[in-house]
Amino acid sequence: MKGLYLEDVSVGTLSRVNLAVSAGQVVCLSGPSGSGKSRLLRAVADLEPHGGTISLDGTDQQAIPAHQWRRQVVMVPADSQWWFDEVGLHFPPDAGRQLPDVLGFHPEVMGWSVGRLSSGERQRLALWRALVLQPEVLLLDEPTANLDGQMTKAVEAWLLDEIRRRSICALWVAHDPGQIRRVADQHYRINGTFLERTDGSD
Repeated sequence: MKGLYLEDVSVGTLSRVNLAVSAGQVVCLSGPSGSGKSRLLRAVADLEPHGGTISLDGTDQQAIPAHQWRRQVVMVPADSQWWFDEVGLHFPPDAGRQLPDVLGFHPEVMGWSVGRLSSGERQRLALWRALVLQPEVLLLDEPTANLDGQMTKAVEAWLLDEIRRRSICALWVAHDPGQIRRVADQHYRINGTFLERTDGSD
């Protein structure tokens, strides 16, 4: 059973969530604010108590230590977390030299103070920080919310290429119907306490 599987998962007001995400696939989640999208991602990341079963490639989430699970299943929250003052302390030593051009940074960004970064710069760097970890699953909570239209489309294209090339399972929370059309292989909308599959966009 290759891929990410959610079986009868319940968290917050959501219940009986069943979902499968294959390697290299993007599944978009949408729904009203407060409907439980972020909590569902946190449950998949083993950051939120939940009912039901979550597994990756046949291994149950509860069968391995949480820190080991989170090395494979990496969440990028809407507001990225930074623990040190210097950007580079959040990355391995060679990450600056490998920065993708699309993100718009020179390698010296690794010496910047985190406080110097705009919200959009933090968001772009948080995506790179997640990919440097070489995850099997990416949980993306509105990953382009702080970017302008042109940068949003550039980052979308780059992320999609990385997801396909690395065969990552991706759960992507999005509000913008245009973005959902551009990136989603499947789209689920939260309707009350459950997910419903939709072939269109919000």
